Amino acid sequence: MTTQTHLERRLDRLIAHAVTPRRAAAVIAVVTIVITVAAGVLMTVVDHKGFPSIGSGLWWAVQTVTTVGYGDHVPETAAGQVMAAIVMLLGIGFVTVITASITGAFVARTNKDERDAGENGPSAEQFDEIVERLRRIEAAMNQRP
Repeated sequence: MTTQTHLERRLDRLIAHAVTPRRAAAVIAVVTIVITVAAGVLMTVVDHKGFPSIGSGLWWAVQTVTTVGYGDHVPETAAGQVMAAIVMLLGIGFVTVITASITGAFVARTNKDERDAGENGPSAEQFDEIVERLRRIEAAMNQRP
């Protein structure tokens, strides 16, 4: 039996909350915004010389999380570079994993819905019976004057 970590339970709740495309987009947006703002503020603290204002830290974080990376703001200290590496991995990995997990949940739900519809839908025998009844109705209508 495996035990889930606190982070895994939290991620499961996040993914479970994304039951519609609109909610999924909201979850992905919230995760991205939280990572970006936290990274921007932390970079201002970690590498204050290279990022003297929260604005410059946020600008760098947006470039990094979105993988645009203009290069106009780069961390110069070792702590700033470690922070940058973490943010890059989060931007590329974590946001992608959240997005893929939500997409996978939608695909699984669609497959389940299709299976359920197939199980609850008419059988081949029922279709044959309906076709035969339609033929009898047509024959009866054709015999009327």
